[in-house]
Amino acid sequence: MPPVKLAIVGGGPSAFYVASRLLSLLPNSGPSSLPLRVHMFDRAWAPHGLVRYGVAPDHPEVKNCTHKFDAAALDPRFRFFGHVNIDCNGLPPIPSALSIPISSLFSNYTHLLFATGCPLPTLHPAIPPSRHCIPALSFVHWYTRHPSQPPPPAIDKFTHLTLIGNGNVSLDIARILLTNPSVLEKYDLPKQVLDVLSRSAIKHVSIIGRRGPLQAAFTNKELRELMNLPEASMVPIDSSVLVPPDGTTLTRQQRRTLELLQKGSQKAPGTTPKSWSLEFYRSPTSLSSPSSASPADMSQLTLAHTRVDPVTGRAVLTGETSTLSTSVVVTSLGFRAERTATFRDPSVNHLRTRAGRVLSANGTAIPNIYASGWAANGAKGVLASTMMDAYAVADTILSDITPGPERVQTTAASEYLPNENSADLMLNPQPHPEEPPKEVVQGIKDGTVTQYEDWKAVDAEEIRKGEVLGKERERMNWEDAKAFLASRG
Repeated sequence: MPPVKLAIVGGGPSAFYVASRLLSLLPNSGPSSLPLRVHMFDRAWAPHGLVRYGVAPDHPEVKNCTHKFDAAALDPRFRFFGHVNIDCNGLPPIPSALSIPISSLFSNYTHLLFATGCPLPTLHPAIPPSRHCIPALSFVHWYTRHPSQPPPPAIDKFTHLTLIGNGNVSLDIARILLTNPSVLEKYDLPKQVLDVLSRSAIKHVSIIGRRGPLQAAFTNKELRELMNLPEASMVPIDSSVLVPPDGTTLTRQQRRTLELLQKGSQKAPGTTPKSWSLEFYRSPTSLSSPSSASPADMSQLTLAHTRVDPVTGRAVLTGETSTLSTSVVVTSLGFRAERTATFRDPSVNHLRTRAGRVLSANGTAIPNIYASGWAANGAKGVLASTMMDAYAVADTILSDITPGPERVQTTAASEYLPNENSADLMLNPQPHPEEPPKEVVQGIKDGTVTQYEDWKAVDAEEIRKGEVLGKERERMNWEDAKAFLASRG
């Protein structure tokens, strides 16, 4: 069988799950072994994507999957190249990273997998980003020290923060803002972030949802965590909002959600220094900036009142409106691909794929090019569903690279419809068997490009520093990591 040299663009969970399955199902030696190399590229200098730069710091158990990723990285057929911008997804590059064109991958690899996720926030058309309206992704990237380096929010000047969207990311942000920094300091929150949180003036967080409690996007686990905060209480919800429509058959989760909302927070309203509220059946229509720079002068958020259409399940306007005074608005409405991303399908806002294979504009599969995770399916699902999707894509790749009687036995492969007009997208069938693109080789020499052994050294140092401070880890940014790696010689 011919050698297979796979380039994976993206270094998050989906990328690692695909790599892990390929490496585990294809033996490294023996008569049935296939010459395989897997090279993974990420624009961040550290691997693991949303596990490092998206998981809430007080949810360390979610990061346990990195043990599996470490095991995959130990395989001698695998290499990781961090701090490399691949010009294919239309994103503004990380300024300090090496940038290379996607053509470098086409000329150096036999196969290509996009696991780039949906790296941009979905914005609300009525309230674009401004000084008084920021995407939740910027907030998350701030407290995880993402290499994009968004500025810290001015929470020392804000007393009221409003979240648009009631998914788990919104509840994560609310929980962090409503929790005493002395409780958070044992987790993976950098000192710089804790310093800002310690100066926070936030007293109330409003969480806005366009539909009702039965359609809420948060999980009950996240809701319980918010309910049990020792220094924040929930404003009681109007009992009429918690009555299901006649004839509604509730799921077990919906029943439990209503029970939690009816019971309310562990601390009684009015007994805590901070508070929060869930506002259902509301949809923003405009945001008016304050007339002065005084912290007491609030923005005015206009909210259209809604109801849920019993046939479509969608939110429809009732004609009523109300106004909410707030210091700042944070929009948490999901994630999307960049509009100029290679192979993006504008109708679904992610890459054009079928069963893991990337499709041309006319709907036929482009040979040897694949996509997995959010890049292929949109921003949905949790780590478990990401893993299952990645395994299915790995099985598709295996069915293509081990045809006929030598095929590795996996789940059933999907039908492959080759694209006869894709000569311009052909990868190199005979690249150098080991080397990455020459720009990456030079980037490693220059200290710009990181490898997995670099990450493991930084990882150990972050944990060591954390132990000294009595916390999970003290994470570095690129400047810290670069200086540390240079000091090791």
